[in-house]
Amino acid sequence: MLVPEVMFVIWPKDRLTRFEVARVIGARALQIALGAPILVKAKQDRFDPTGLAEEEFKECMIPMTIKRTLPSREVVVVDIKTSIKNWLEDHHGKI
Repeated sequence: MLVPEVMFVIWPKDRLTRFEVARVIGARALQIALGAPILVKAKQDRFDPTGLAEEEFKECMIPMTIKRTLPSREVVVVDIKTSIKNWLEDHHGKI
C-alpha cells in the first residue's frame, strides 16, 4: 500500500495566524501586568494590561519575535511589524 505524500501549507512569513495574535497580546499583557514598561500612552485612568497590549498591537509597538517551527523542523522568524500591519489591514483595524 502506498502512502500519499502529506502536503503542508506553510503560512506566509508576513502574516499572523489568529492563534499567534492571541498569544502575542496575551504574552504582552502578562509582561505589562508584571511591571514591563508600557510603550503607548494610556488612554484610560484605570490599569488594564490587556487593553494596553491591544493598543500596543494596533500601533505596532510589540517588542517580540515570533519563531515558527515547521513540520520539517525548520525555524522561520516572522517579521512582526509587517505582520501586524498586514493583520490590521486585513481585519480593518480590529483585533
